[in-house]
Amino acid sequence: MATETEVGELLHQRGWRTAFTVTEMVNAWAALVSSIERGYGDDIDEYTNDLYCRNWLHEAWLLLDEHIVQLWTPQIKGLDGRYKAATIDDDGQALDKFHRLPGPDLWWWRRHPRILTGDLGRSLHSAGAIGTDPDTA
Repeated sequence: MATETEVGELLHQRGWRTAFTVTEMVNAWAALVSSIERGYGDDIDEYTNDLYCRNWLHEAWLLLDEHIVQLWTPQIKGLDGRYKAATIDDDGQALDKFHRLPGPDLWWWRRHPRILTGDLGRSLHSAGAIGTDPDTA
């Protein structure tokens, strides 16, 4: 198994734009989850781009030293729980209209924000997503 630095480099070689660290990606996931809880304000392209931080963590977990995995897993599970609470499982039907869905093990792609607001909300509503819209409430 590999260190954080080695995993960051390996994933960069596999196509990630830079050699990210676990800390950077956990922070990105935390920021996205917080944003979704408040009502995600960006557009569909930014949203799908933002989801990739969770993909990186998923890929890194398969490669990282066990002690690093054990250290970070409780925080990631907590963020995953918050994400699930702030989103609705529609098996990816709304997002699939805008972005090709990855495999079923990447479950976060099969959910959309519960609060549908701004550009993202309009896009997802147009794709049949159901959620609350604070702009019209």
